[in-house]
Amino acid sequence: MSYLKTIAIDGPAASGKSTIGALLAERLGYVYFDTGVMYRAVTWVALQRGIPIEDESAVTRLSEDLHIEVTKPTEDDGRQYTVYADGEDVTWDLRRPEVNQHVSPVSAYAGVRASLVAQQRRIGLAGSIVMVGRDIGTHVLPEADLKIYLEAVVDERAWRRYAEVVERHTSGQPGRARERDAEYESILEALVRRDRIDSSRKVSPLRPADDAIVIDTSDMTVDQVLDRVLELAREKGGA
Repeated sequence: MSYLKTIAIDGPAASGKSTIGALLAERLGYVYFDTGVMYRAVTWVALQRGIPIEDESAVTRLSEDLHIEVTKPTEDDGRQYTVYADGEDVTWDLRRPEVNQHVSPVSAYAGVRASLVAQQRRIGLAGSIVMVGRDIGTHVLPEADLKIYLEAVVDERAWRRYAEVVERHTSGQPGRARERDAEYESILEALVRRDRIDSSRKVSPLRPADDAIVIDTSDMTVDQVLDRVLELAREKGGA
């Protein structure tokens, strides 16, 4: 396959873009960079420092001052990368429920996006990278060699996210069906709310780039999606 400098993968939450992006980068020997970790890092640090998420000016100032670094995994604990915020390893903190709850408004702030996009472009333009997010193909790297947009119906995405939670926290106790039903409904509501925020924000709303290839992953396995994306990469690279 001829050299593709940059591959952009966009899509809503739980559409499979992070999983596919990481597998694709591993297969190609590229750097995997999920840009969402930057917004999560700003959100986490804001919560830790008591900065109100609704205070757009304060959160924007934090994003401008906060030093965020993303590297290859530094620990063999299942992580796909290591994220530092002002030198502190916050990799697993970025997936906490409170971060999930507040990251969408943070990522919608124009000042936050502007301060982080410049760094994302610098990393992306270095090449040999699979960059994953919600506006990579439309805003961060519009010159990407290959643009993929993964989507899936929201019910399926909610079940995927719920399965991740159960896998991480399962107790092996069968008597929690009702609690788990409620947990699924909560995840579903959160995804619907996040889709609405991401799609309607004024700055870089969630949408496929005009030249992106859209793949509906609702009824596809991970292997099937990966095979399709690899096929597209080979075609784009002129193999």
